[in-house]
Amino acid sequence: MKRVLSCLLSLGLLASTAMAADPPPPFESQTPAPPPDYGRAASWAATAWAPGASTALPGNAGKLAAAPDVDVFYIHPTTDRSVTRWNQDPADKAVNDWTDASVIARQAAVFNTCCRIFAPRYRQATRLAFTNMAGDGQKAFDLAYGDVLRAFDLYLKRDNAGRPFILAGHSQGASHLMRLLKDRIDGSPLKDRMVAAYVVGVNLSEGDFPRTYKTLSICAKPADTGCVIAWNAVTPDTDLALMGKANAQRFVSLYGDVPGKEPVCVNPMTFDRDQPVAAKDLNKGAAPGDPGEGPVKALVAKSVAARCDKGFLVVDADPALGLKPLPGGIMHYHDYGLFYADIQANVRVRIDTSLNR
Repeated sequence: MKRVLSCLLSLGLLASTAMAADPPPPFESQTPAPPPDYGRAASWAATAWAPGASTALPGNAGKLAAAPDVDVFYIHPTTDRSVTRWNQDPADKAVNDWTDASVIARQAAVFNTCCRIFAPRYRQATRLAFTNMAGDGQKAFDLAYGDVLRAFDLYLKRDNAGRPFILAGHSQGASHLMRLLKDRIDGSPLKDRMVAAYVVGVNLSEGDFPRTYKTLSICAKPADTGCVIAWNAVTPDTDLALMGKANAQRFVSLYGDVPGKEPVCVNPMTFDRDQPVAAKDLNKGAAPGDPGEGPVKALVAKSVAARCDKGFLVVDADPALGLKPLPGGIMHYHDYGLFYADIQANVRVRIDTSLNR
C-alpha cells in the first residue's frame, strides 16, 4: 500500500466523493480483462504512427513536430470512474473516448510540437481502488502498473531505437511513473537518454531523493536534463497545513519520521528552484475550460500566477479561464493546462540541451 499512498493527496480527495454504498467485492472475485497486446495499435491511445487525440492543438500553440528527434512516453491519469470494478477493461470504448478527450488531447498533446508521443491504454485502477486503499486497492494498482511496464519495455525494444525520450504522467499515471523510474531508469544507462520526467499531480517528496532514487535528482534549472519535475496545483485558499500533513503520513510510512517530508514543487513558469514565485506576466499560455469539453481552446497568456509554498504550487488563475477547482481548492484537473505553453517552451530548452550534450 505504501507505493500507492504517494498519489492519494489529490486523488484520495477525488475518490472520497464517490464512495460505494456497499462493501466492495473482493479483488479476487473479479476476473480482470485480458492484458493489452501492445503489439496491436488498438492497445495504444497514441503512437508515432497512429497519434489519435495527441495531435490536438490549440490554434495559437505552434505546429506539430515534423521530424522530431525525441519521444514522449505518457501515462494517463484515472479516467474510469467505476465504483464496482477494480480495473478498467481496455476495450471499454466509452472510457477510452473520455480518456482521449480529457487527457490525451490536453496533457499528452502538450508535447506534440516537439516529440513523437506514445501513450498506452492499460488496465487502470478505477475510482473503486482509491476508496479502498486499506483493502484491495493496491492489487488493482499493481495490475495496472504491470501493463504500463510491459508497454514501456515494448516501446524501448520496438520503437525507441536509441532515441532520447521524455517520461510524463499525471495522477495515477504519475504514480506508475514513480515506480517506472525506480525499476527502469534509476541507476540504468537509460538515465542518460532521459531528457526529463514530468511526475505531476502526486506526492513525490524531497526526501525521496536519494532514499528511493539513488542517481536521479530534482530538476533545479530550466536546462537540466536526466532529472525529475513535479508539482501539485492548488488555489490560495487551500489548507496547506492539512495537505502537508497528508503527505507527511505517506512519507513517514515509507521512511520513518525523518527530514524530507515536503512535496517537490518545481514552478512550471520558471522551472528554476531558485525562483519559486512567478507573476502572471511570465505565464506563456494556459488552456481555458474543463478537460473534455470540446476542442482545446486558444491559449491565454498572462492569465496565471504561481508560487511554491510548503511544497505545493499555489496558483492565482484568471476567472475568465473558467477552471473549476475540486473541493478544498485542488486544481488537479488543470495541472498541465494551466501551464500549457510554459511546458512547451521549456521542454524545447531541455531537448536542445540534451541533443547538444
